[in-house]
Amino acid sequence: MSNGSHARRSGRFPAWAIVLLAVLAAVILLGAGVLGGLAIRSTGSLIGMLPSRAPAASSPSVCDAERVASDVLPTIVTIGVSAADGSGGTGSGEIITADGYILTNNHVIAPAAEGAEIVVLYSDGSTHPARLIGRSERADIAVIKVQASALPVIQQGDSTTLKVGQPVVALGAPLGLSSTVTTGVVSALGRTVPVQGDGDRNAVLADAIQTDASINPGNSGGALVDCGGRLVGVNSAIATVPGATGVAGGGSVGIGFAVPGAVAFPIAKQIIETGKVVYPTFGIAVSPIEPGAGEAPSGLYVQSVTPGGPAAVAGLAAGDIITQVDGKPVASVDDLTAIQLTSAPGDDVQVTYLRDGKTEKATVTLGAG
Repeated sequence: MSNGSHARRSGRFPAWAIVLLAVLAAVILLGAGVLGGLAIRSTGSLIGMLPSRAPAASSPSVCDAERVASDVLPTIVTIGVSAADGSGGTGSGEIITADGYILTNNHVIAPAAEGAEIVVLYSDGSTHPARLIGRSERADIAVIKVQASALPVIQQGDSTTLKVGQPVVALGAPLGLSSTVTTGVVSALGRTVPVQGDGDRNAVLADAIQTDASINPGNSGGALVDCGGRLVGVNSAIATVPGATGVAGGGSVGIGFAVPGAVAFPIAKQIIETGKVVYPTFGIAVSPIEPGAGEAPSGLYVQSVTPGGPAAVAGLAAGDIITQVDGKPVASVDDLTAIQLTSAPGDDVQVTYLRDGKTEKATVTLGAG
């Protein structure tokens, strides 16, 4: 980790931001889907372009949270967003390059796409304005930037090596309480978690990391790190008990979700290099088949196929019913979105589908959308 001196930063946190931190922490929460009877709510990241260091000393079940906090907190920021109409919210982020690129969630900074102002609060209490560089509404990932140099940078970890039961540490600003650290373990891996997006389409936390490290409103965009302080996920959503109301009722119940680094890092790289994200595409339009809809099997009904597109080249046609992709059942558009977010243009995927009652298989080479 770079522990270089911070660039000169402006002022203290403005009064409106203090109000946001204390009062509007839950405003950025977005509604979401349902997983196992629990409501999923968003909790309103080139990463660390430095070599990884050796893990901090720890027991097999607990990170050395004191050392992790000392090393990582200087790279964690609180993000305040304020619109002209007075609305706003807070979230978290992590510094991923020494010249000021910061990784966070799209839902934290979404109002900035419509002109809202962004202010970053550093761990030393100083602030700086930031601008939106780009965002992925589908993956709930965004990159913002401050004008600075020699900033401390969070180290990049490898989310593909995580194991269930592995200890982790979450850092961010729950309820606007900056520089908060909580500990826990990786509770599960490979979750597909739909959360409400900007418009009528869900964002999808693809291949998400589930953790019991306490995550609350305001943790959105903050870091989930391993015992070496390396970033392995971007905290994005929590499960809450259906019907719970108020900030307390909508708080952590020990089920949080983070976008894994394997998904977030390539998206952040694209945004930094081009300002936008190109997604791999199947070249089809589909709709889910509702369970119990006559004799129809569960799957995705192919409404149309783009002429000359990846699916058409592979032999799929309108009227087919896709039942599996790479051996995994698919029953919603979110399932295809998750595959897109964990793949790249040029990747081959195996598609199992029904045509006239017969099971067929095809290899689709994903295109660039």
